[in-house]
Amino acid sequence: MTSVGDADNFRLFHTPGGRLTGWGWLPGRRVHDDKKWLKDKTVHVRIAGVDAPELAHFGREAQPYSQEALDFLKAHVLHRHVRARPYRKDQYERVVCGVTLRRWLFFRTDLGLEMLKAGMATVYEAKFGSEFGELEERYRAAEKRARERKVGMWQKPGFVGKMLGRKDAFESPRQYKERMKKEDLAK
Repeated sequence: MTSVGDADNFRLFHTPGGRLTGWGWLPGRRVHDDKKWLKDKTVHVRIAGVDAPELAHFGREAQPYSQEALDFLKAHVLHRHVRARPYRKDQYERVVCGVTLRRWLFFRTDLGLEMLKAGMATVYEAKFGSEFGELEERYRAAEKRARERKVGMWQKPGFVGKMLGRKDAFESPRQYKERMKKEDLAK
């Protein structure tokens, strides 16, 4: 993993065969530290099945919990080995992938599922391009449990949160994008 863009996408340096073929420990099988060299040699990955709160960009305000979701993703993937199962390219030329992380020696966890359990993302609800592999039911159940437990973005803002401008009413990443689109059209 070389960089994290938003809370649901990152740039991945492809290492065919992974550690078994020497990546990270054999001479000549290391990832460069030069970001300019890496930019053209990485794959832009969009995590399949999840939609994280949007950071501030293009003059738009950030969604509540966008920074927390970004920090969560960075903590789980930045400079670590992950496995990406590609599904397709999206409208931004990112590769939509199911992403798994190695836990212990043989155990793997699904990154999208972990984000949903922690309340750092919602199930992706766009009309086009919702890929889940065979995990859609598990994703929906994880989001439902996070809502019930009021973790992450599902918790009500406390006094400090309200002072920072967080509202009691929840707005999903999908609803936020639709609201921004309407505001753009109204201008």
